[in-house]
Amino acid sequence: VQLQASGGGLVQAGGSLRLSCATSGRTFSSYVMGWFRQAPGKEREFVAAISWSGRSTNYADSVKGRFTISRDNTRNTAYLQMNSLKPEDTAVYYCAASPAVSPATSSWPYWGQGTLVTVSS
Repeated sequence: VQLQASGGGLVQAGGSLRLSCATSGRTFSSYVMGWFRQAPGKEREFVAAISWSGRSTNYADSVKGRFTISRDNTRNTAYLQMNSLKPEDTAVYYCAASPAVSPATSSWPYWGQGTLVTVSS
C-alpha cells in the first residue's frame, strides 16, 4: 500500500484545513486508516483513526471535537478535517494504514510522506 498525504499549509489560529491521504492498491477498504503528527522536537503521536467501514473512529483527546476523520473507499482516500486550529497543532501530519487500530506508531506498517501544517497565532 502506498500513501500520499496532501493539504497542509499555513493557517491562522481558529482556521480550518482538510488533509487528504490518497492510496494505491485495491485493498484500501480492508485497512484501518490513521493520522499521526510530529511537532518539532517531539515524538510522533496518534491523532485519529477510522475503521475499514468508516463506522468506527478514534481520536486523541487533544483533537476531539475539532478534528474529523473520514474515508471514501470508492476513491481510496482518507481525510482529516481540522477545525478551530491552534498553534499547538503545528506539526508534520502523516497518514498511515494498518490491519488494526492502535495508538502505537510501531503498529502501523504503511506510512505516507507527511504534510506540514503551520498554525499562526
